[in-house]
Amino acid sequence: MKAFIVRSLLIIVSILILIQLWIFSSLVYWRSNPVETTMFMRWTYLSDFKPIKHQWRDYDEISDNFKHAIVAAEDAKFLDHHGFDWDGIENALERNMKKEKVVAGGSTISQQLAKNLFFYNRRSYIRKGQETIATIMMERMWSKQRILEVYMNSVEFGDHIYGVEAATRHYYGKTAKSLTREQAAFLAAILTNPKYYQEHPDDRKLNYRKGLILKYMRSTRIPN
Repeated sequence: MKAFIVRSLLIIVSILILIQLWIFSSLVYWRSNPVETTMFMRWTYLSDFKPIKHQWRDYDEISDNFKHAIVAAEDAKFLDHHGFDWDGIENALERNMKKEKVVAGGSTISQQLAKNLFFYNRRSYIRKGQETIATIMMERMWSKQRILEVYMNSVEFGDHIYGVEAATRHYYGKTAKSLTREQAAFLAAILTNPKYYQEHPDDRKLNYRKGLILKYMRSTRIPN
């Protein structure tokens, strides 16, 4: 029995190490190559085999309006932290404890990107630990500009819609480079529940969130 437990632990540890090696090698490759697919995209495709709408765009091919909007909406301290916003995490925990359920996350852009690239949506302590290590590696290996660039190109904007270019074409019929402030704020606002807001673009909560993003966009800092 003892030998079985030891072998099982060795297998688990070996698998976890292999996952980290895969993440490390992927981050090395993606440091200078476009990210054409993520784990979230793969799971979405395998759910019904419908094509994924996604087109990579380099950082300079995306409107600065959207960069300001996404930072205002998702991670106002993006340029100041090293992957984790501890104040945001603490505030989220306090809100969750008061409501006695998960109502706030506190994840940074870096943490969200690590999850999108390498993991799936099922919550577990093991996945959260792996996600934390992936976030630390990413922050050490990539510049802030690269992290934001990949995030904008991989986040979900609706049913099988990933990346700001595909989203801009779907909602506005143009390119991500030409997004106005209003349009950028709308796209950033729908990220909290993209599939729902895709069908309910006039939702009251969505419009309120869009207004807040517009208000704070000018005060955000983005990588140059």
